[in-house]
Amino acid sequence: MRSETAHSGAAGTTAAPDGTGGTADAAGGKPGAARNEGRAGFLYGIGAYGMWGLVPLFWPLLKPAGALEILAHRMVWSLAVVGLALLVLRRWNWTRELVRSPRKLALLTLAAAVITLNWGLYIWSVNTGHVVEASLGYFINPLVTIALGVLVLQERLRPAQWTAVGIGLAAVLVLAIGYGRPPWISLTLAASFALYGLVKKKVNIGGLESLAAETAVQFLPALAYLLWLGAQGSSTFGAQGAGHAALLAATGVVTAVPLVCFGAAAIRVPLSTLGLLQYLAPTFQFLLGVLYFHEAMPPERWAGFSLVWLALTILTWDALRTARRTRSEIERARRLTAPAAAPDTAGAAVSTPSAQRGR
Repeated sequence: MRSETAHSGAAGTTAAPDGTGGTADAAGGKPGAARNEGRAGFLYGIGAYGMWGLVPLFWPLLKPAGALEILAHRMVWSLAVVGLALLVLRRWNWTRELVRSPRKLALLTLAAAVITLNWGLYIWSVNTGHVVEASLGYFINPLVTIALGVLVLQERLRPAQWTAVGIGLAAVLVLAIGYGRPPWISLTLAASFALYGLVKKKVNIGGLESLAAETAVQFLPALAYLLWLGAQGSSTFGAQGAGHAALLAATGVVTAVPLVCFGAAAIRVPLSTLGLLQYLAPTFQFLLGVLYFHEAMPPERWAGFSLVWLALTILTWDALRTARRTRSEIERARRLTAPAAAPDTAGAAVSTPSAQRGR
C-alpha cells in the first residue's frame, strides 16, 4: 500500500515527502493565491489518499500472478517510472550527496527492506481476502508510530495520547479474542510502516528521490526473481496476454502517482489537515472489504474497530487542540514583539542586519 510516505498525522507529525514536514508559502503572501494553493493542496491530498484507499481494487486484477511476482514487478516498474520522472525534472544532484553518505545508504537499504515486507504482505492480504484486517493496520499505524517514538526516541506523551494508546491496546486484545489469534496482518503492516517512517525521517530526502533510491536497492533482487520465474516457466508476464502484462507494468504508475499527489499536498496544506486526510485510505479500504469483498464483520470485530476509532478520535482531538494552542502562542509572541520591531521615526522602516535575521 502506502510506501512512499511516513506519517502519524493524528499525532500532528505528518512527514512530507520533501522531508520538511511542513507547508511552503507558495502563494507569495497573497490571500487569494494562498486560498487557491490551499484548495489545490486539499484536492491533491484527497487524490493521494483516495488512490491509496482504492488500491485493493487493483491487486486482484493481476491474478493469476502471485503476491511475490506482483511485488517484484512493482519494484522493477516503480524504478522505471520514478527514474523517468526524475530524468524529466532533472533532479539528480541528490545522488552525489547520497553516494558520499554511507549512513544514508544504510538507512535507505533498511527502508527498502522494511517496505518490501509491507508491500508484499499488503498485496498478499488483499488477494487472499484480508482487506478489512489490512485496513486495520493503517488505522492503528498512528498509535504504533507514537509507541515507537516513546520506545526508540524517548518521546514524552501527553495524557490524551497515553489514553489513546491504552484504548488501542484494548482494541487489539478484543480483536485477538474475536479472530482467535492476534491480528498479525494488521500489527505487521502497522509496525513495518511505522518503522519505515522512522527511517525515512532520519534519511530526510525527497519523496521521489527516496523512492528511486529504495527501488534501486530492490531492483536487482526483484529482476533476478522475475528472470528465475521466467526460466522456470512460472512467470505470468506475457503468458497471460498483453493486457495482463500491461497491468503488471502499471504497478509502477500505481506506486508513483499517489506519491506525487501527496508531495503536492504536503507543501500546500497544514499538517493537521493532512493528518485528517490520511484516514481516508484505511476508511476506503475498510468499506471495500465489507461492502465490495463481503468480508465477515462479527460483533467482536465491530467492537475492536470501534475502540480503534475511539482512540483515533482522541488522538486527533488532542493533535488539533495542541496545534491550535501552538498557533495562538506564536501569534501572541508575534504581537508582543511587533512594537519593538516597528520604526521609531516617521520615515520608512530601516532594515537592519538584526531585523533581517529575525524574519
